[in-house]
Amino acid sequence: MSFVKQAPVLLVIIPLLSALLVNILGLVNRRYCLPVAILGILGSFAASVVTLIRVIENGAISYRLGGWPPPFGIEYVIDHLNGLVLVTVSFVSLLAVIFSKESVKQEVPEKIPQFYTLFILLVTGLLGMTVTGDAFNLYVLLEISALTGYALIAMGDNRALVASFNYVILGTIGASFYLLGVGHLYIMTGSLNMADLLTILPGLYSLNAVFIALLLILVGIWIKMAFFPLHGWLPNAYTYAPSAAGCLVAPLVTKVSVYIMIRIMLSVFSPLYVYSIIGLSETIVWMSVIAIISGSILALAQTDFKKMLTYLIVAEVGYMVGGAWLASAAGLTGAILHIVNDALMTLCLFLFAGIVIYKKGGHQLQDLAGLYKKMPVTMAAFTVGALSMIGVPPTAGFFSKWYLILGAIDAGKYHFMAALLVSSLINAILFFKVIEIAYFEPKVDHHGGETEKVIIDEAPLTMLVPLIIVALSLIVIGLYSGDIITNIIQHSVPAGLL
Repeated sequence: MSFVKQAPVLLVIIPLLSALLVNILGLVNRRYCLPVAILGILGSFAASVVTLIRVIENGAISYRLGGWPPPFGIEYVIDHLNGLVLVTVSFVSLLAVIFSKESVKQEVPEKIPQFYTLFILLVTGLLGMTVTGDAFNLYVLLEISALTGYALIAMGDNRALVASFNYVILGTIGASFYLLGVGHLYIMTGSLNMADLLTILPGLYSLNAVFIALLLILVGIWIKMAFFPLHGWLPNAYTYAPSAAGCLVAPLVTKVSVYIMIRIMLSVFSPLYVYSIIGLSETIVWMSVIAIISGSILALAQTDFKKMLTYLIVAEVGYMVGGAWLASAAGLTGAILHIVNDALMTLCLFLFAGIVIYKKGGHQLQDLAGLYKKMPVTMAAFTVGALSMIGVPPTAGFFSKWYLILGAIDAGKYHFMAALLVSSLINAILFFKVIEIAYFEPKVDHHGGETEKVIIDEAPLTMLVPLIIVALSLIVIGLYSGDIITNIIQHSVPAGLL
């Protein structure tokens, strides 16, 4: 049994077994929890990279669990689309778990084994959701990731408990919508395998039940990804979660949900049905425009830096949903590329927020005053993330926004293009406000006078190194966006799109 051949299942099994081991070792000595968590996620990252390389070289991979052929058994299918998402999820998770060492000791010191068990189970759920080719198995993994996410967020203070409870309620409603949609499909087709559904459903396109199934699934996924106006659970949940938990859930949960939406559109219902037959594209693009503008304006209104980031996530979800529904090859390319870019940009900004909380004990904008003089490396990395979020070349954010704008032009959706430009302008305003406070506003002492002596006081290396790596990755991905699109993303875009 070679690692390469078994990599599609090992990338899920390794973190799953690691979670069990962390829980057991926590009873013996909690010092072992973090090393095991890092090794488990590192193994998953290695398996993800190996799998993506195989896909690029040989095409899509199918792995039958237990040897049962589909549609009777559960099938893992890895193609260019989810191969890219797998590497993104495991890479972000690896940086987040390394970062977590000091943060967890400060914020949840008495719950270290429980934290890392839940952390790894959430990663397992996200990876499983990405590789599965079975619609019901996706629901099971969706709930695994949701339940662990609720628990991780609830480990924060009392505000986190309330936020997590709201998340539980809305998340359960979202899961119920998704399950009802899958139930409709099963009643009509007798199958839960995605490839099987793609073959059977064209003969049923005339039935209203197919449209109802799609609508139910979409609403369920939109709640999970916090697509405006179904975003109510997200701002407080991500703001008050422990920093280490926020660095995992904020970059990944919404992005994997966007991937699921695209997978359902392309691999269950087909591009012909979602773009041409049902005529939902115009409505959903308008909803995305509202999401982008609303999220950006709400972000601009915040004085809490971390909450500002949460509203930016709401706007970014609008970018990806709108791009996916433009019915344009460039738009879908931009949406897929933005899944990767936004995961890394969000990670960069939440790592920065975690460092500020670790050093300053708060996350208000004024907590950033004079930060550049004491933490120049941290601020430099943050600036890269901010420029990428604005869309300044050669950072990664510019290139995905560029393709989204091209897609909007190709599809004649100029209102979507205008929303992207307005959002980028608002991002520039709010991030330059942050930069002004951190770089140029002097830190004041408790008596109202300016502090004179400045001593460099960066965060510990376990926090700083992941931040530097993700900031550099935003530049590297920006420089190699053309290769990523040519070798990976173009193979995920249906040939019939404009």
